[in-house]
Amino acid sequence: MLRLTWVQPEDLLGHELRQAEQDGREPSAIAARWRAAGGPPAPLTAGASPVPASPYLRLLAKDLLDELADLPSCLAEHEPTDLARIRALCRSRPAQAAGNRAAEAMGVPPARAKSRAWGRVGAGGTPSGGGTLQAPAGETNPRATPTEAQLEAAWLGRAAGCLLGKPVEKLPLDGIRQLARATGNWPLSTWFTARGLPADLAEQYPWNRRSAKTSLAENIDGMPEDDDLNYPLLNLLLLARHGKHFTTTDVARLWLDELPAARTFTAERVAYRNLLSGIEPPRTARHRNPFREWIGALIRADVHGWTNPGDPAAAAEQAHRDATLTHTGNGVYAAMFTAAAIAEAATGAHDVHHCLRTGLTVVPPASRLARAVRHAIRLARSTPDFDAVVDELHAAHRGYHWVHAIPNTALIAAALTHADGDFTGSICRAVSGGWDTDSNGATAGSIAGLLAGHPTALPDRWTTPLKNRLATSVGDFNGVGFDALAHLTHREAHRS
Repeated sequence: MLRLTWVQPEDLLGHELRQAEQDGREPSAIAARWRAAGGPPAPLTAGASPVPASPYLRLLAKDLLDELADLPSCLAEHEPTDLARIRALCRSRPAQAAGNRAAEAMGVPPARAKSRAWGRVGAGGTPSGGGTLQAPAGETNPRATPTEAQLEAAWLGRAAGCLLGKPVEKLPLDGIRQLARATGNWPLSTWFTARGLPADLAEQYPWNRRSAKTSLAENIDGMPEDDDLNYPLLNLLLLARHGKHFTTTDVARLWLDELPAARTFTAERVAYRNLLSGIEPPRTARHRNPFREWIGALIRADVHGWTNPGDPAAAAEQAHRDATLTHTGNGVYAAMFTAAAIAEAATGAHDVHHCLRTGLTVVPPASRLARAVRHAIRLARSTPDFDAVVDELHAAHRGYHWVHAIPNTALIAAALTHADGDFTGSICRAVSGGWDTDSNGATAGSIAGLLAGHPTALPDRWTTPLKNRLATSVGDFNGVGFDALAHLTHREAHRS
């Protein structure tokens, strides 16, 4: 029996009830109707319940999802999704680069850069097949851009951090700790392994079934496919085709052209389904989408930061246009925060603490995400034992799903702060903290790798197993090397 995950109405309803409680709506009457009809709670870890609902329950779930969407929120004033309202709340927001400010003063977006097509990207190397990616005359960015070496370190860091977290994704925090301790790898300092693992512990906490064959120390052979790497690839395509002044509709069209539906999850899968149903952005993010404040938009933010060095406001607004296809509120803020922090890191002139502070300037200060990140940073700065930091974060955010943007963004900020931006320390802390382990490792690795500044600054144990090779089902990128991706990203950073 095929049970498609993340789209069945009876599975979405429980998540939407939880989302309503968290974002200031009052769902108790609707929840009572669902329980009285025999409706199940949301699946705890998987995207679909094991048994399909009756036709009656499925129809009821659709109706209740729509009723929940109409409930007013008492947090709406402090957590808007509209960009103008976000700007108005961010009084310490950094100024945008001169070109973007001038265009906005005229009430129009800046003129689009000319679209360019890419040739195929060969395995482990540079573009081939005639797509040379030469920047059009006059389209250079006057601001300092990161070097290709910095960007390669960022790509490698993102991949290594993601791969470190893949085998323990979905496992509880205690399971992650026990698995690492049992193999002499705690505090976490290198890849997870099944070698020497007691059989009873392996049975109690099985590795992620999709990743175990490609992400343990004994079987890593290049970077396997993961959505945490697929989305940066898509955003490189987005910028190549539409320039930095793309629209949310451009993102939607690109996904329909280049992103296999089965490679989407949570909010992205619902939005994709909404597009196929004829629903247009930004309603794609809101219609029967209880995952709209989860982590999906955050994992798409890196390219927006890498290509706007020293312009965190522009990076955040690019991330906003991308994120609002699938997310609202705190889900959007997580992407804006990450893009702005990376844009500041891309200059090579600031430490991780400055970059995280900059990220907070583009997020509404009274939002739950901003409060969670500030709390996490304070904890990390004042608590020597990172396990104690993690325990307090898990206690503070126990009501959120393990994929929600708020606890995961807080954990990323805590890991980077506690490690003082050190690469190994950052990715190991991010993954050892649980929740969405591969996504958190990826984002922490991207920022710490960028700050490290060069591939050789990353320890060999993290980069050598990647073999300069990334597997993907996006476009013609399968087998691409991280050096080639750095080259392509560098080109986009130069475009105005």
